[in-house]
Amino acid sequence: MNRAGEAVVEIRGLVNRFGRHVVHDGLDLDIRRGEILGVVGGSGSGKSVLLRSIVGLKRPDGGTVRVFGEELQRLAPARRTQVERRFGVLFQRGALFSSLDLQENVALPLIEHGGLTRPDAERLARVKLAMAGLPPDAARLDPAALSGGMIKRAALARALALDPEVLFLDEPTAGLDPIAAAAFDRLLLTLRDALGFSVFLVTHDLDTLYASCDRVAVIADKRIRVADTLPVVEATEDPWIRDYFHGPRGRAARQAARRHSPPQGENR
Repeated sequence: MNRAGEAVVEIRGLVNRFGRHVVHDGLDLDIRRGEILGVVGGSGSGKSVLLRSIVGLKRPDGGTVRVFGEELQRLAPARRTQVERRFGVLFQRGALFSSLDLQENVALPLIEHGGLTRPDAERLARVKLAMAGLPPDAARLDPAALSGGMIKRAALARALALDPEVLFLDEPTAGLDPIAAAAFDRLLLTLRDALGFSVFLVTHDLDTLYASCDRVAVIADKRIRVADTLPVVEATEDPWIRDYFHGPRGRAARQAARRHSPPQGENR
């Protein structure tokens, strides 16, 4: 059965606050099966807070968040663990365990949540590292020995360890040089097309938005101002959207995407 376009995450009326500071107030958003959804907004708009609310790291102060039709916060621990195994998370700075090498970092969820033996988990971890574009000799490296780009790829490999249906990525190209960032964008597209997972992508990188995203959601005034394709978002009347997408960097990213887009009739 073709379930393309089905919502795998449904957010309705989300409220998040820290003391008297309200971050989200009545936020609505869906993540659709198989799409790459980019999430943007000004500093302090709550992009990462939204991600943490979806994956269950922050309990919302109001509204509902349903992942695969279920509210994580209401589930019994065993059932919640089952649902959490269906998504992977790449945190902004990688969040790799410094005391473990890359192979051990990726093997850990396979042992703890996948029930694999250590030898089987480490063999599969090497496969995941290769999928993320790392060479075989990187498996025994410690995180401290890695470049920024390698850290992002290793963190991606760990996020892919349990074959997730949804990937949550928090600023995956932040701190990377343009060549490494573009390579990461291409890798993400290749993996999504091959494996069919959905992606929730928090970013401020305009090049990533134009190169990778099927839709873009803009957080403004504590809610989703618009969530649609880039042409629709660009045409939305909003001061922040105008400054962000129609400034010099936005125009440059749009022109670069047009230069590298495939001929009409071909898939991206």
